[in-house]
Amino acid sequence: MSDNEQFSRFRRKAVKVEDALESILSYIPKAKHEQLPLDQALGSTLSEDVKAPHPIPHFRRSGYDGYAVISQDLKDASKERPVYLKLVDDIPCGEVPGKKLESGQTARIMTGAMAPDESDSVIMLEATEQEERDDGTYVKFTKPIPSVKNITSIGEETSEGEVLLREGTTINPGAMAVLSSLGYVQVPVYKKPKIAVLSTGTELLEVDEPLEPGKIRNSNTYMLAGQIQANGGEPVLIGKFPDEVGPAKAKIQSLLEDPEIDVIVTTGGVSVGDYDIMTDIFLNWEGKTLFNKVQMRPGSVTTAGVFKDKLMFGLSGNPGACYVGFELFVKPAIERLSGREAGHVKKTAFLEQDYTKLNAFPRFVRGYFDEKDGQLWAHPVGLDMSSALLSMKDTNALIVIPPTKTGLKAGDQVDVIPV
Repeated sequence: MSDNEQFSRFRRKAVKVEDALESILSYIPKAKHEQLPLDQALGSTLSEDVKAPHPIPHFRRSGYDGYAVISQDLKDASKERPVYLKLVDDIPCGEVPGKKLESGQTARIMTGAMAPDESDSVIMLEATEQEERDDGTYVKFTKPIPSVKNITSIGEETSEGEVLLREGTTINPGAMAVLSSLGYVQVPVYKKPKIAVLSTGTELLEVDEPLEPGKIRNSNTYMLAGQIQANGGEPVLIGKFPDEVGPAKAKIQSLLEDPEIDVIVTTGGVSVGDYDIMTDIFLNWEGKTLFNKVQMRPGSVTTAGVFKDKLMFGLSGNPGACYVGFELFVKPAIERLSGREAGHVKKTAFLEQDYTKLNAFPRFVRGYFDEKDGQLWAHPVGLDMSSALLSMKDTNALIVIPPTKTGLKAGDQVDVIPV
């Protein structure tokens, strides 16, 4: 019996969500590496640790606009007996001190500028006054200052060799600041996986086409594109195909053999109807079908398989079920391909309202959760139907409703999966 002969259009063996995910992740190849220009690296994942090649800062710098001084010169300064130091240098940012500071002298200095080696403190500008004399400019100081005050020492932020950004870190604007300060013109990252998105259904219209009786616009493609981008992948939109096995199968085979495509995601055509062409393809293809039914609602007909080292997902054509199928299975695959931890992060929350639907399988309900008085509370949003679309704009989590013959009450604890 071939790998796929165990599967049937009508007699499907439902696998647990956890087992389905494990089978998917076991076939994912190692994440690919690349070097990206720094200005293109936002949102990518570091493929190696970033260490400080030098101390930060690498020179002693002033924390304020003011005057660099030798603190010992001001130990007896007071309002009654001010101390006057001769101004001998002016140090802007980016310049090296031009003169060696001696006792009885001071240097004007800007915030972030390099402090003279001989100085050990900086007094803020507003605490001083200048006085012109025949032999030059003097600065009046009316109070002492401790040693090592308002000067950032070499290596105060980090020492040479310290790991500043760990492998697996998603590059955010702060990380870009760190990388640029270290001279990273090119950044070592995991290559964003390219995810081909293909929709099936004769009933589908393009987004810009006028509505027709019995037809709907192809919303799943753009929903999936957004989910892919939000999770670190690069969507490749293939378009829509009518309910004809031949053209769809030919296109899918070309994508399976395309080295630039890492994953294929289809939506629609995975149920048991006469026009569910993806069901036929998963039963009769050169790849290995991993499962074609999952113990979950919505999206129990979610299907997945592998051709060589390339995964293909068959998600439901119903928007809600498609959304859930992506979050449970495609998202972890993208995470693994992007060099990140893969899986479902779950939090515990309390239901804000009764949930009365009875379930033989776990139900993943589109919902919203937030914190109130130190506790997480969750409630479903919109219609709890796999065909419902509008609720997804308000969804920030999937509420996990376990199998139940009685339903759940407000205040019961449930798991939520942030999305």
